[in-house]
Amino acid sequence: MNKNVYCVIMAGGIGSRFWPMSRQQKPKQFIDILGTGETLLQSTWNRALEFCLPENIVVVSNEMYETLIKQQLPQILPENILSEPVRRDTAPCVAYAAYKISLKNPDAVMTVIPSDHLITKQTEFTRVMNKAIEEAETGDKLLTLGIQPTRPDTGYGYIQFDVNGGSLGDGKFKPVKVFTEKPTEELANAFIASGEFVWNSGMFVWSIKSILKAFDTLQPEIISLFREKPEAYFSPAEKEYINTVYSQCKSISIDYGIMEKAENVFVMGADLGWSDLGTWVSLFEQLPKSVGNNAIVGKNVMTFGTKTCIVNCPKERLVVLGSIKNLIVAEYDDMILICKKDEEQKIKHYVNEIKISKGEKFL
Repeated sequence: MNKNVYCVIMAGGIGSRFWPMSRQQKPKQFIDILGTGETLLQSTWNRALEFCLPENIVVVSNEMYETLIKQQLPQILPENILSEPVRRDTAPCVAYAAYKISLKNPDAVMTVIPSDHLITKQTEFTRVMNKAIEEAETGDKLLTLGIQPTRPDTGYGYIQFDVNGGSLGDGKFKPVKVFTEKPTEELANAFIASGEFVWNSGMFVWSIKSILKAFDTLQPEIISLFREKPEAYFSPAEKEYINTVYSQCKSISIDYGIMEKAENVFVMGADLGWSDLGTWVSLFEQLPKSVGNNAIVGKNVMTFGTKTCIVNCPKERLVVLGSIKNLIVAEYDDMILICKKDEEQKIKHYVNEIKISKGEKFL
């Protein structure tokens, strides 16, 4: 296995669209959402082992989850848990990991994958990642994987590629023309019809030299903060130094801060059996269905004339649902969510309102 390959797992999100299952103290990446016996983080770690040595796997997350990471990944090197004191989106996360890796191995190739995705085609995923790693070694390129859309989903980001570079399924990386975040349904339909768009998977591959060069050009104020005291890394002084860096660092995503602005971005379409498991409906699509096309997690859920619902009530409590359809019914501790499946994008708004009205207790 290539010793220059590193994998950075981003595991700092709250997953507010998965409330009430996903909460601040234990977000979805630390939960066995699919009932497989593994949390999403553990599944991501095992997926990374197919193309990366365990000592080269790095997890970046909020410092409040450091204990959870150690519990769920006892094999990870302590120095490979990068703890962020505050959330600053994904660009600082990538900058922190990239610069620290560069101090150890300036010739590294860095892969970046989220901790909360579902990949059902592991063999194909490994093949695609190895191909991307080989491509990243050949020049100054920022690579991303695109997922062939199966529906006009308004909850995903889209990437338009240059069709002159070849067709979607030809297994080649193509120049990226534009990124579009969460379009309207009308626009999403137009994207699908054009054949020029893929879903943004949020997975990236690049050489350390290429991504640091991109930060130097496009986000110099971010990377300069991480470069001020190289002697602090891999030492007891790192935590205090990173706390200072993050207190000064702006919040911006890697997509907006780098990928949407760089001119050397390429995408390859991939069929990975992918879902970002970002919402209840995405989970509904992955779970087995019972009578009435319902997806049910719970031992004592009874349905009568109930159709196309997702129900998550894992406790022993008896839950009886009669003559309802297309709903999300989710229970966690002393919280219950009931809402229409086609209005799940409002859950994030509900969570914000809960914070304003009820404080942090229910988040």
